[in-house]
Amino acid sequence: MKKLLIIGSVIVVLFIAIVMLTKVSNESKLTSAKNPYGDKELKQETIDQLDDENYQNIMLPDELEKKIKAGEDVNAYFFSPICVHCQAFTPVLMPIAKKLGVDIAQINVYEYEDLWDQYNLEATPTFIHFEDGKEVNRFVGALPEEELRAYLEGLKK
Repeated sequence: MKKLLIIGSVIVVLFIAIVMLTKVSNESKLTSAKNPYGDKELKQETIDQLDDENYQNIMLPDELEKKIKAGEDVNAYFFSPICVHCQAFTPVLMPIAKKLGVDIAQINVYEYEDLWDQYNLEATPTFIHFEDGKEVNRFVGALPEEELRAYLEGLKK
């Protein structure tokens, strides 16, 4: 009985230590310069992506809307940190875009759920290209690498 009590106590202490370390890690990420969300209270999956090199072009919905209304060309990539398709496609998309010099604004629909209706999104990932304040084209889901490269090269023209 004594051994069971000791083992149970050790498990509780380890659990508390894990919770505290996670909290400290989250606070560190949220206060770092890499947090583009400002003081918004974020879900854990978004916090986990803050230091991911493939998610460093985050744009907030207000900024996206301003650029669209101003008639700027915008490549908006709508993703969710809990979307397995996004998790697989983003590491393909972002290096190709960077290599080709195509700027992509990453929009987190997990944190801003009203964007689903605002941009008529049916699934993630969704990529929408805007010109002169209007949607010009979009693709939903992951494209094969060759098609993606051709698509992005077409945006540069």
